[in-house]
Amino acid sequence: MNNLNIMIVGVGGQGTLLASRILGNGALNMGYDVKVSEVHGMAQRGGSVVTYVRLGEKVFSPIIEKGEADIILAFEQLEALRWADCLKPEGTFIINTQKINPMPVIMGKAKYPESIIDKIRSRFERVLAFDGLSVAKQTGNIKAVNVVLLGVLAKLLESDMPKQIWIDSMKQVIPEKLQEPNFIAFEKGYSMFEPSQAKI
Repeated sequence: MNNLNIMIVGVGGQGTLLASRILGNGALNMGYDVKVSEVHGMAQRGGSVVTYVRLGEKVFSPIIEKGEADIILAFEQLEALRWADCLKPEGTFIINTQKINPMPVIMGKAKYPESIIDKIRSRFERVLAFDGLSVAKQTGNIKAVNVVLLGVLAKLLESDMPKQIWIDSMKQVIPEKLQEPNFIAFEKGYSMFEPSQAKI
């Protein structure tokens, strides 16, 4: 596999860091060289959180610059827009359409931008956008949005990282009592799209 640059973006409390651990651990189990770098905003207050995950035969730097990301996994609409400049023109966006108001919006100092998904679709051809929160609710675990999105990512990467690798990684990272609902959420995401819908 050629080196792959993946960004996981969201807000504090959405499980972006757990998602990056599952991805990074799975890539290590595949024998890939992996570099992970986490950048925390005001995470406790719903601030922006971004994780860079770079994997391949040999990776030298953990940082992904503008226009270098092959995939952006966005857990929230505004965060997708905030980091869109980092995606390659031919890259793939996986977006949870959930909206979480940032502090300026909550305080009435700003308005949440409109038509974010449309704006992103006008710039990129490969955009998979869906209501991950609703999918997570179907599993009875609203906190599993991150794992639903990982399921989508896993399906797109199935030729490089087989499904069982992801499941084994979740077993290593997620406490046993929480594994079963997360497996269900992962399966939901995995079955939502075909790789042909977003070429990597």
